[in-house]
Amino acid sequence: MRLRWTSHFARAYSKAPKNIQTSFGKQSLLLLQNLRHPSLRAKKYDESKDRWQARVTKDWRFYFLIQDNTYSKTSLATRNRAFMYLGQPRYPVSR
Repeated sequence: MRLRWTSHFARAYSKAPKNIQTSFGKQSLLLLQNLRHPSLRAKKYDESKDRWQARVTKDWRFYFLIQDNTYSKTSLATRNRAFMYLGQPRYPVSR
């Protein structure tokens, strides 16, 4: 597998604190070795767009697509900010 960063992801990464960048590097290596590594807690985030989510730290997540033999990183954000980037409702909507 290979890694690819989108321009949106590169901007988010450059704005992230250094400790998050370091943790992301570690998690990226784990992703390349094993998508199901327990530290990643990777899961399908959006079935319709085939978007995945994985953990960087307790509060930070990265989002990616799996295309052919490549993980395309699309976003890096805290759990709360990720909802804004990905167009998801921030809190569950009661009916």
